[in-house]
Amino acid sequence: MKEATIKKKAEKVDLLADKFQESKSLVFIDYLGLTVAEVSNLRNILYSEGCEMHVIKNNILRRAVKKVGYEGLDEVLVGPNAVALSKDATNTSRIIYDFLKTNKKLKVKLGVIEGKITNEDDLKVLAKLPNKDGMLSMLLSVLQAPIRKLAVAVKAVAEKQEA
Repeated sequence: MKEATIKKKAEKVDLLADKFQESKSLVFIDYLGLTVAEVSNLRNILYSEGCEMHVIKNNILRRAVKKVGYEGLDEVLVGPNAVALSKDATNTSRIIYDFLKTNKKLKVKLGVIEGKITNEDDLKVLAKLPNKDGMLSMLLSVLQAPIRKLAVAVKAVAEKQEA
């Protein structure tokens, strides 16, 4: 193999490893059986939510995974593989499992959530969680509840005193 080709592949591995380290969630999927239009649709949905999807040769994918330090993925990274990644821990899983409702040919192999290798069952649980903005709004709602109750009580006391 030519030296330039080896250097180019090493750069791809480095770039991919950097993306893996920056991402909070990675989902490895098997896209075999999907049409080009369906894969493009999935990419567009992921992109609109701030995620990415890449189809990568297994050799480069295995080297990038090892470089990042994820062990035991060699037996999973066979056949056609794509990886969806995001800087949000729940977005990728949610989008892929929503897509799976209408496209049964897509198969989820496994995921890596914040550096931890997770199986398909854990990814399904994560897919049911709201995204970061949804969680923050739920938290704010819970934090505002006591203040709201106090305001209602003060208003009731003020109205009673006026009457």
